[in-house]
Amino acid sequence: MTDKISFPRPLLPSASVNLTRNEGMRKGESFQEILAQQSLKFSRHAQERISKRKIPLDDGQLQRINAAVEKAAAKGANNSLVLVDNLAFIVSIKNRTVVTAIDENSARGNVFTKIDSAVIT
Repeated sequence: MTDKISFPRPLLPSASVNLTRNEGMRKGESFQEILAQQSLKFSRHAQERISKRKIPLDDGQLQRINAAVEKAAAKGANNSLVLVDNLAFIVSIKNRTVVTAIDENSARGNVFTKIDSAVIT
């Protein structure tokens, strides 16, 4: 099979954001570590689910997932259920990684466990 999943580039702040030199930097962390924490990733399992279930994701939805991850992180969440339109995503907030993706048909009747928060966008 030659089906491929392509994901847009990681979401980064726009150029108009004015950050001071050390803002957001924590002692002992390199720039690469901080950058890695800022980009949303998809696990292999999530990529397989998106492909298998033919879940369409556009830039707007990816931005909303990223914003939901930011909100959950600000509240101290660890693993969140993120609802975007008719799609559900389980996200590891600490790792900024989408663990799995569920479409509307697959989500019906399911119980989501091992989450400590939900964000509806």
